[in-house]
Amino acid sequence: MKLSQFQFSLPKDRIASEPTRWRDECRLMVLHKDTGEIEHKIFKEIIDYFGKGDTFVLNDTKVFPARLFGKKEKTGADIMVFLLRELNREQRLWDVIVDPARKIRIGNKLYFGDDQSLVAEVVDNTTSRGRTLRFLYDGSYEEFKDTLFSLGETPILPIFKEKVTEEDKENFQTIFADKEGAVSAPAAGLHFSRELFNRMILKDINKTFITVHMGIGHFRKVDVEDLSKHRMDSERLIISQEAADAINFTKRSGHKVLAVGATVMRGLETYVTTNHEVNAYDGWTNKFIFPPYQFAVPDAIVSNFHLPESTMLMSVAAFGGFDKVMNAYKVALDEKYRFGPYGDAMLIV
Repeated sequence: MKLSQFQFSLPKDRIASEPTRWRDECRLMVLHKDTGEIEHKIFKEIIDYFGKGDTFVLNDTKVFPARLFGKKEKTGADIMVFLLRELNREQRLWDVIVDPARKIRIGNKLYFGDDQSLVAEVVDNTTSRGRTLRFLYDGSYEEFKDTLFSLGETPILPIFKEKVTEEDKENFQTIFADKEGAVSAPAAGLHFSRELFNRMILKDINKTFITVHMGIGHFRKVDVEDLSKHRMDSERLIISQEAADAINFTKRSGHKVLAVGATVMRGLETYVTTNHEVNAYDGWTNKFIFPPYQFAVPDAIVSNFHLPESTMLMSVAAFGGFDKVMNAYKVALDEKYRFGPYGDAMLIV
């Protein structure tokens, strides 16, 4: 597949900047991958396509306030720092993106907070992701983390929302977020409400959780036409033995496994046995799924509507079939579905 095959025109006003009032009442397009049939539903109707013994696999990662605004020493120039991941707890080392990057050199100090209560020093500017910062803080690790996160902002990318508000702290987090480490919310999971979980219980639909700490790599521009040459950023992946057992039991019993989101789809397909079962795992994944691809674990997926040429769109097309998914996206544009993390969703069964 070629990058250009995933290009389409997406007007800016079709990217949702706010979620629906109720989490489970966004629109839901249902695509039947065998026939190409399309239905138009509301998200909470997703359980109509599943029954007793089926399992929903969700991502319980938790978004942290990863965007910081500070000043460069001496010049006082405005600097934006986007925290990617913690490299070393004791040394306070973080992998970051700095903007504007061209003005930052090794040894530069950056100041954060109105009272400059937090200082960081640039110790490396040659990483593939951007920079490495060492935060200079004399207090305990817990005090440092509290200070760092108190200065941070919910990391919704400007392409989705220009001005982040206080409400986004709750809106850009799933109700089951538990393990801190993501810089973007697993969007499909945002649509699940407590009421929907309760209705799943009444239908004997199971749920289990894996952890994929979603990074900025999903939103990086793919800069090669030949997709086989694209390399994804690595993300932390944790599949407990309990989750693996639940997923494998569902498969062996002849029931359906629903992957909630592109991150879950990626996680489930990272370490699969020869008889199509999931292994428990705690490590990293840089798996990149694009058509053609033979899936081993999920029987259905639900995912938001993604941007043109995005790796998440490619993963969805690999599951639903390139022609059927791209046609569904055309229908979504015609029917005024909303795109992005706060947008509407598509179920492929």
